[in-house]
Amino acid sequence: MKNYYFFLFSTLILFFSCNNNPTVVNISEKDTLNINIGTEPPSLDGSLATDSTSYTILNNIMDGLTKFSHEHKPEPALAESWTISEDGKTFVFKIREGVVWSDGVPLRAQDFVYSWNRILNPATAGDYAYFLFDLENAEEYNAGKITDFSKVGVKAIDDNTLQVKLKRPATYFPSVVSFMSTFPQREDIIKKHGQSWTDPENIVTIGPYKLTKWKHHDFMILEENEKYWGQKPKNVKKVKMIMNENPSSALALYESGELDFLDSKSIPVLEVPRLVDTGEFITREAYRGSYVAFNIKKPPFDNPLVRKAFASAIERDSIVGLIQGAGFPATSWIPKNMLAHNPDIGIKFDPENGRKLLAEAGFPGGKNFPDASFLYPDVGNNRIIAEALQSMWKKHLGVEVELDNQEWKVYLKTRQTNPPEISRGSWGADFPDPHNFMNLFECASGNNHTNWCNPEYDRLVETAAEEQDTEKRVDLYNKAQTILTETDVAIVPYVNQVQQNMIKPFIKGLEPDPLNLIYFNRVEFIETN
Repeated sequence: MKNYYFFLFSTLILFFSCNNNPTVVNISEKDTLNINIGTEPPSLDGSLATDSTSYTILNNIMDGLTKFSHEHKPEPALAESWTISEDGKTFVFKIREGVVWSDGVPLRAQDFVYSWNRILNPATAGDYAYFLFDLENAEEYNAGKITDFSKVGVKAIDDNTLQVKLKRPATYFPSVVSFMSTFPQREDIIKKHGQSWTDPENIVTIGPYKLTKWKHHDFMILEENEKYWGQKPKNVKKVKMIMNENPSSALALYESGELDFLDSKSIPVLEVPRLVDTGEFITREAYRGSYVAFNIKKPPFDNPLVRKAFASAIERDSIVGLIQGAGFPATSWIPKNMLAHNPDIGIKFDPENGRKLLAEAGFPGGKNFPDASFLYPDVGNNRIIAEALQSMWKKHLGVEVELDNQEWKVYLKTRQTNPPEISRGSWGADFPDPHNFMNLFECASGNNHTNWCNPEYDRLVETAAEEQDTEKRVDLYNKAQTILTETDVAIVPYVNQVQQNMIKPFIKGLEPDPLNLIYFNRVEFIETN
């Protein structure tokens, strides 16, 4: 790992340290933010990307119609304004004039139409296509029921006017169009370069940064986009993102001064008690939950009694203790501090009932239980959690589950194509509304990797999405959550995650928030005493 540049500062020296070896930093000459993203981003194609690593990068090299403010409210971005019809079903976005791509080509409303057509086209197989199912005929087009995209509710009235027609009112829609799957794309670039259009030498961007280097499985470099329409980076002109999947190694790089920031997956669990006292360890609650997902098409997990038994054997308090406060116990799906969070929903730890349910399913004491595997990604604290779950199911149910850990990209692909009997799942909010969590498990969701489909659940979730009365909306979500986690038990939530970060004292504007949004152009290096 190549060292970054550090300089002596003759009049003001900034010392910082997580150990006993202070590093000297010359803030006036530092222009590169050094972070660890842990894994190789699976895709920088907004129509295909599904993971948080890719999301962080795309949020900084691209832009959407809207962007979240510090208060997590959608504010104008590539759309300078928008109007909403009286019935709440027609949005007209005025595209900001004078905005150009990094190659100088003007942004057009047609770039959004092309992008939305592309992700909704069934040939693209975009997992996030369902994000646009609020549009008229979008779901039908994605399902191949109609083939004429002009019937889908999006149209460029002219170069600077985008009209969107929804099938029903959706007050959260301005938040939806802040997400990566709705970002504009250049048809000419994609047609010219094909799958390699996201390579540094080919990609054109419209965010505050450009992708200038990508050494796969090693590092990426973003540099300031001089043509960016919005807030220019203050003094973070470059961002170097290394791909180190070993938390102990990542922490060593941070403590030696080679990294300026660590997120939860880069912090070794056993080091947390020591790091808490450094003054650089910061925790924040997050709209993010972890869950056990069942493939309900694979025996014996096609039997809800088995799924309920496995849910009853999970000791959430023990898991929280193992991960050193990186989360808190959860049985319901909608996270804490979000509308319709309900801690009373979900199957609680009850091993006696679990054994009873398993016996009713035909496996008393785990006898004759067939082979089953638990899939998890080989990053962060997932191994510790997987081993704990394996031990609980053995102890309380008498069932031996094989563990299968895979590299991040492989893990994502496996869950998409052929999920095993059990797998680890995690979801972080793309926008702060419960619909973002609940529609994840609708029948048509590309991110539903359980093979579970319940039309009544879908009806409740879709009805709640357009309900204007808050109490009625909460009641609908309560009923849907009960089906998801108690009746059918397609998933078992076990932890609401907490963000744990290490941030150097000369970094301002990188404080974690519930949405885990990181905009590098809002970050700056400051002098400290």
